[in-house]
Amino acid sequence: MLLNQAKVNVIRNAQSQEIAQDEVVKNDLIAIKRGQQICVDGIVTYTRGFECDESQLTGEADPIIKTVGDIVYSGSYVVSGTALIEATHVGQESYVAKLTLAAKQSKSIYSELIRTMKQIIRVLSFGIIPIGALLFMTSIFTKTELNQAILGTSAAVLGMIPEGLILLTSVALALGVVRLTRKRVLVKTMGSIETLARVDILCLDKTGTLTSGELQVKTIKPGDDISLDTLKATVGQVAHDLNEDNATGLALMSHFKATADWGEPQQIIAFSSARKWSAVSYQGASFVIGAPEYIFNSFTSEQSQAMTAATHQGLRVLAVAKSSETLVGHQLPTQLQLLGLLYLEDDIRAEAPQTLAYFKAEKVDICIISGDHPQTVSQIAKRAGVDNVSETVDMSKLPVETDYQQLVEKNRIYGRVSPEQKRLLVEALQANGHTVGMTGDGVNDILALKQADCSIVMANGSDAAKGISNFVLLDSNFDAMVGVVLEGRKVVNNIQRVASLYLTKTIYSIVLALLFIFISSPYPFQPIQLSPISTLTVGIPSFLLALRPNVAPLKGRFLRNVLEPALASGLSVVLYAMIILVVGQQLNWSYAATSTLTVWMTGMVCFMALSYVARPLNYRIILMITALAATFLLLFIFFGKLFALENLFQIKLALLYVPLMVTVYPLFYSLKKVMKRLLKN
Repeated sequence: MLLNQAKVNVIRNAQSQEIAQDEVVKNDLIAIKRGQQICVDGIVTYTRGFECDESQLTGEADPIIKTVGDIVYSGSYVVSGTALIEATHVGQESYVAKLTLAAKQSKSIYSELIRTMKQIIRVLSFGIIPIGALLFMTSIFTKTELNQAILGTSAAVLGMIPEGLILLTSVALALGVVRLTRKRVLVKTMGSIETLARVDILCLDKTGTLTSGELQVKTIKPGDDISLDTLKATVGQVAHDLNEDNATGLALMSHFKATADWGEPQQIIAFSSARKWSAVSYQGASFVIGAPEYIFNSFTSEQSQAMTAATHQGLRVLAVAKSSETLVGHQLPTQLQLLGLLYLEDDIRAEAPQTLAYFKAEKVDICIISGDHPQTVSQIAKRAGVDNVSETVDMSKLPVETDYQQLVEKNRIYGRVSPEQKRLLVEALQANGHTVGMTGDGVNDILALKQADCSIVMANGSDAAKGISNFVLLDSNFDAMVGVVLEGRKVVNNIQRVASLYLTKTIYSIVLALLFIFISSPYPFQPIQLSPISTLTVGIPSFLLALRPNVAPLKGRFLRNVLEPALASGLSVVLYAMIILVVGQQLNWSYAATSTLTVWMTGMVCFMALSYVARPLNYRIILMITALAATFLLLFIFFGKLFALENLFQIKLALLYVPLMVTVYPLFYSLKKVMKRLLKN
């Protein structure tokens, strides 16, 4: 995070230098451009088409035009143009110092795993103390010895606590973060690893995600009554005067030279994703470059055919227009004359097709959302291997009252999408029950990235986009997303396994404690007797299973998946404990004898649950379970006194526990089927 934190350009002593945001001091002159987030309060001292989005402060996403002398606030970000800002308030003195910036904070993460863990802890926190207190009081009232009552209550309370589960969850997530960092993926929040693993629809911004984002001018077509050289000179001068650092601006400045000399521009309107055009006004003339349909209402049939053919090839089309009027505000000048059309090409990322093929195989839907012409988006999507590209929606032609939830049911390719429409599309997909992932790199993606359940940004994206993302692909490599998904699956699947083991002990401890509140008999365990069970059937195997490379797709709900085997094994232990208690009372067995058998049968059930959650079994897993089970038996033989256990090899005890052992397998799997049906898993 420190190595990849956002920098700012400041001018000190007439020299430009790049520093960390927290090094900005009062009266620094900060150079800021489109896509950056403003990190201090300040006053605009110079501007070229400067517009800010202050939705972090006001909730309104409409761009606000800033002129010299206007105040800007930290937390807003630049959607258009460039400016110089003199810092007036920094650090704790800034306008939002006591507020957490939405673009800086960790947004609410949809993590079923973390939410479930919190629910478990919340329930146990309210349940353990009253249950333990009632069990202790009833033990005293039934004339149980004080030492026995204390030990029984302690065993019940300790058994209810899934000690180690939260720690193991945090460790597994942290190791996932470390492994992803080695793959050049910056993870902002641990919970987002699980969220991306659960994403069932991935929204992609075409430029910079499917494509490299490095545009090249392919064809130049002059209009009527204008020569090719004149068009080139015009575009070159306008592009260099605009001096925009987006993909289109860089491509135009690279291809065309600034050979004309029209003097200083009188006014500049920088490009914005909402307008989809930019303009420059000189003495006696204004020039506009942008999306053709946003500049002109109609074209000749020949021009329309040429543009249609270009978009069907996946090219981006730009119109160059001229007006004799000067610019007024941020409105298009009237009486525009078409000077010519420019056709630009963006290459598909080499890794994009195979990455999309992987998500398709994993039943993850792909949705393309772009500001480009719908046909251009469709052709790029087709070349990248996206299905159903024929049904493309032109968002610029949709009425305001469009039902977005119904729109996203059938369509997956969207063109001419405004930043606000991107957010509405993501919101509609979520309303339809999807877990939505969003990738992007520009300021026009910020609203959608904030709305999505999980957001992924390329390292070469804007600072504002990276500031609100959950993941940053440090090599800007789209293929790295496969590794993130696999890492998330590994973490969730493994935690799901070990959580069942921990909750088995919690379930049977709670149920037994509740039962023994009403049974005039000591609790069937002592604290020391829980140690072999906790260590050999939960502690050691859970640590090993939590690191297992299990990348199977996530199925079902986390809590239901965890509870299904946990309830089956926990209730099996309760049933065996009650059978042993009843038989022991009938045959006048000592407490030591009944507790020994209860510990033995509990171990058998827990090993059965372990063999289930550890599937698929391989020789290493089988060897681990065999070694742990053998150690469990050796504890009874050589360390019985240490763990308050009697000799297991007695005929009277064997006549009970041997038949019970035979029933462990059928009882566990029968109860598991019942739980599966009850939980509707």
